[in-house]
Amino acid sequence: MGRSNSKSETVTDRCDRTWLNRFAWFTTVATLLLICSGGMVTSKGVGLAVPDWPTTFGYNMFMFPVSKWIGGIFFEHTHRLIASAVGFLTIILTVWLWRNEDRQWVRNLGIIALAAVILQGVLGGLRVTMLKDEIGIFHACLAQAFLGLIVLIALTTTNFWRSFSDVRICHKKIARLRGMAIAITIAIYAQLALGATMRHQHRGLAILDFPTVNGGWIPDTSASALAKINTWRDARALSDVDAFQIWLQMAHRFLAFLIAIAVIAFCLRAWRDARSLPSLRRLSILWFTLLICQLALGAWTIWSNKAADIATAHVAVGASMLCFGVSISAICWRISHPELSRARSPDAPQDVAA
Repeated sequence: MGRSNSKSETVTDRCDRTWLNRFAWFTTVATLLLICSGGMVTSKGVGLAVPDWPTTFGYNMFMFPVSKWIGGIFFEHTHRLIASAVGFLTIILTVWLWRNEDRQWVRNLGIIALAAVILQGVLGGLRVTMLKDEIGIFHACLAQAFLGLIVLIALTTTNFWRSFSDVRICHKKIARLRGMAIAITIAIYAQLALGATMRHQHRGLAILDFPTVNGGWIPDTSASALAKINTWRDARALSDVDAFQIWLQMAHRFLAFLIAIAVIAFCLRAWRDARSLPSLRRLSILWFTLLICQLALGAWTIWSNKAADIATAHVAVGASMLCFGVSISAICWRISHPELSRARSPDAPQDVAA
């Protein structure tokens, strides 16, 4: 009977881990949907379609009549509802981690995620009540960071993560891959922050052609050139631009070029140095595939004059690239630190030499 109970407990624990992991990935998908919803709100310029918070035109948010979900109100109100759902999912995920997860550092990730989603909700409300675009930029950046954190939690609760304990690869090679992956991921996050800054200016594109820049290759931002550009834009009912906006978009393009070169370099190095890690090699190929899609969507966003659906798809694929960067960086780090798959037993002897 004792042996049977032991087996039953093992199967139960394994089942609990499986459902915990599925729930974590479900929360990840919901968070990505939330970012897409926020992208539509910003791209359509309807962030203030609902002027009050946390109520909706005086109604309890969850009691707002469906018949009034029209126009910009639909996008803003559904964004709030999805945000509320993600908040509830994060609370459940955090409690679940603390009840079932045996690794303290993973449990701590749940606490950080809970704090982040609370802060994100507060920032979203302040963006409405204080009418400050800067808060919207922080709101967008925190959303991307939160997504990366949830992806990390989901990854670390997989059997796939635990399976790396037996992987053997040259320390120098994995350290090189890890450094590249982390650097690229940071660059992608910076690129998303630049994109958020441009979107939350609530103006048209500063540069309307691609790959050229106002007909040339290097932007002319002298006073006379800006006057000519704005005269042309005024005749077409477009918002005026200044030198900062033009160079901001140029920085976005230049960083995209650097990220593209870096992802290609990582993919080539992974296929050369990580032959014993087919999963990492496949992830690098998918990362490269997302890169191609993202570059195409970036160009399409400009050619379509920032059409809302195209711009939102651009945001979504950018967020997906960040997720892959976080995952690949975490896997490289995991291989370098086998102890990350195990919980530290309070009865286990400590290695003084370590």
